[in-house]
Amino acid sequence: MLLHRRAVLAALAVAPFAARPILAQTPESAPLPEPPLLGSDYRAARAAFRTNLLRRGPAPDQGDPLTAPEGAEALRYRSGGRDLVAWASPPGDAAALKPAVLVLHGGNAIWHGHWQDLVAPYVAAGFHALMPTLRGENGQPGDFSAFYDETDDVLAAAEALRARPGVDPERVFVSGHSVGGTLTLLAALSGDFRGAAALSPSPDTRVFFQRFADEAPFDLSDPRELEMRSAVCFASGFRCPVLMSHGDGETRSSRSIDLAVARARAAGLRAEHRVVAGDHMGSIPAGMRVALDFFASETGVR
Repeated sequence: MLLHRRAVLAALAVAPFAARPILAQTPESAPLPEPPLLGSDYRAARAAFRTNLLRRGPAPDQGDPLTAPEGAEALRYRSGGRDLVAWASPPGDAAALKPAVLVLHGGNAIWHGHWQDLVAPYVAAGFHALMPTLRGENGQPGDFSAFYDETDDVLAAAEALRARPGVDPERVFVSGHSVGGTLTLLAALSGDFRGAAALSPSPDTRVFFQRFADEAPFDLSDPRELEMRSAVCFASGFRCPVLMSHGDGETRSSRSIDLAVARARAAGLRAEHRVVAGDHMGSIPAGMRVALDFFASETGVR
């Protein structure tokens, strides 16, 4: 299992902008006001926004060496002028295309255990898979931005997955746990996927940064910085069916998941909230099972 401290903690993880409450003024124990709904076009919002990093440097976790774990091969993909490492399942037969899953790890680095816990179940179920490192992780180039610029890397990795031999480009999914679950939601707002399964995500990153303010390299007193990292603020614009799950022993983000699902459904989109047994780490196996069932409903692969 993924035992690193950061991976365990991570789940506790345009439009005119009127004056809104400042996170720094809200005690962790106090309920946060409902986040605004800022529209349904997150792509356009991203095109009009640049995060202002007050601190530049690598991601806060070290991770494992980037040699591929058993059952995977290492490759490089290109994002924003950077060559970044990803781990992928073996290439397939171009004459027999199969669905694929882009898998986003928890924490702010990649560990070999991520492959076994988060990727191997998809491969065993008949999917191709690719798990990328993101900028600033595991010694990779680029500055850590806490969810925002990393979304560009996620979308670039998805294109690398679509180009893999044997991958059906029309059946590419995205899935992730914890920090990866939050990025999964942002990818589902900005990319082109068949479906998305976010395990233990933080749709409202104010909840996440209440606990981990020291890891924010941007100004937490700027509401827009937080909103542009919060899928709940754009949940009427998910571009594919979305599943959000978490363990019954981790409920900090339950309210924001409910709100994101309600906003998506009000816009006529397919969105689900599932609670499974377990805490942040212990819920991963059950979360993977519901993710596989969710993807099966879109592909027929079981």
